[in-house]
Amino acid sequence: MFKKFVSYYKPYKKLFFLDMLFAIVAVLCDLFYPMMTRKLVNDSIPNKNLRMITIFAGALLVIYIVKVACTYFMQYWGHVVGVRMQADMRRDLFKHLQKLPCDYFDNNKTGDIMSKMINDLMDVSELAHHGPEDLFISIVMIIGSFLILITINTPLTLIVFAFVPFVFIFAFVKRNKMKRAFMETRVKTGDINASLQNSISGIRVSKAFVSHNHELKKFQIGNRNFKVARERAYKAMAEYHSGLGFCTDLLDYVVLIVGGYFTYQGKINIGDFMAYILYVKMFTQPIKKLINFVEQYQNGMTGFKRYMEILSEETEKDKEDPMAFNNVKGKIDFKDVSFKYEDKDILSNLNIEIQAGKTLALVGPSGGGKTTLCNLIPRFYDVDSGDILIDNKSIYDISLEDLRSSIGLVQQEVFLFTGTIKENILYGNQKASDEDIITAAKRANIHEFIMSMSKGYDTFIGERGIKLSGGQKQRISIARVFLKNPPILILDEATSALDNTTEYMIQKSLEELCKGRTTIVVAHRLSTIKNADKILVLTDNGVEESGSHEELLTLNGIYSNLYNAQFINNVVS
Repeated sequence: MFKKFVSYYKPYKKLFFLDMLFAIVAVLCDLFYPMMTRKLVNDSIPNKNLRMITIFAGALLVIYIVKVACTYFMQYWGHVVGVRMQADMRRDLFKHLQKLPCDYFDNNKTGDIMSKMINDLMDVSELAHHGPEDLFISIVMIIGSFLILITINTPLTLIVFAFVPFVFIFAFVKRNKMKRAFMETRVKTGDINASLQNSISGIRVSKAFVSHNHELKKFQIGNRNFKVARERAYKAMAEYHSGLGFCTDLLDYVVLIVGGYFTYQGKINIGDFMAYILYVKMFTQPIKKLINFVEQYQNGMTGFKRYMEILSEETEKDKEDPMAFNNVKGKIDFKDVSFKYEDKDILSNLNIEIQAGKTLALVGPSGGGKTTLCNLIPRFYDVDSGDILIDNKSIYDISLEDLRSSIGLVQQEVFLFTGTIKENILYGNQKASDEDIITAAKRANIHEFIMSMSKGYDTFIGERGIKLSGGQKQRISIARVFLKNPPILILDEATSALDNTTEYMIQKSLEELCKGRTTIVVAHRLSTIKNADKILVLTDNGVEESGSHEELLTLNGIYSNLYNAQFINNVVS
């Protein structure tokens, strides 16, 4: 994991090493100042050497200017390195998310994924910049201070530095406690983000059912868990900071008392004593930086660990040398297909043949596997056994891009992206011209509505198309498929959530869309599939009935009962 973290420095290694160079210069400036003070107190001031005092004054001013320049570079360009690394990690994470199978998103909360991508990577960015810099400055400052102080008085230096190991022992004892505490806060942050995202997305349902108190209770549980986890983390952090603060104060105490005694004994002079005080004052800063580094390291590496958890998830795989998939006709064969979801058998040894350009309708009770069957064709899920062929080629021998480019999908629950009508239709073909977009909209019977809007195709539709009706959203999704122009079409309950008038309009658009394409239709309203070339009745037992509308009615079986029940209900209505 650490090797992977370091690899993100590679594109910015020049900036990184420049940042370290400026850090060295800044440290040398700090180390030079106490030696100047010692020289002034021991020599220049007692001898009233005004020239040397003036030189020291000029040199000190130059040191301060150089230090300002170094600090500016480290603060600006150092952070730039961190931000660019963060952007690279976020890019890699997003690209990886795009390749993850659907079952990953079934089992993970959206808010938790967002927390890993935003909050965690922010801490990783801070570690990427401040971590190496603080660690490097601290080590140089501690070693430099030790080497300089030991030349002044070895016994006093050894006495002071004898306390340093206890400082680091304390730090490492507390390290694991802080690590566990901050990891827990990461998890709770993801939970509360997921809860919040869910509540906001369902705000209209919450208002409709007057369930704001219930939502508040759910939120309060997550909020309370987050608060408790954060309090534990702050308790561990308080123990860490207060304990180390006491240790550094103890170093000041040792220098003041022991150094004062050495001065009293004449073992060191006033200038040496002042140099010791200044060096130890500066020496406590790198210790505090190391303290901050450990905290930062915990935050950053905890975040990076959660980031790597997603990157380690197995992506959808293509065959190493996929077959060419051009001029698709659309013949589909299911060969002994079996599929389980969470250890529950959904499909078992299913065999279906769909001729190119024909329409297959799937009906039956909920849970019979109709939508699952549709999801297996574009490989949203992989079969457990058996095979699916398109034009006599296994879908597992075809690249996912080629396979999915050949399939159009219209679902009951339409998803429109936040943006304009044009941007959403363009999702069908990002290279399409404005003329192509208008043609697709006309074929989907949505053009006139779009032109009635003040901004036409540039109309902003809100989050998930919230400003549009269900029928309008569905027709935009149909226009999207018209623009894609795939040889295979899957209609999964495309009109079941619409009223009769809107359904009639959508059905006209779908009939136009299905012409010349291999089409699989999942429908509960059997009146919409009477013209299908073949109808399958799917239940928990598999394919119970198969045939045309007229053939299935003559069987007086499941399909006939379903159709007659719907017909009677429609007459009564």
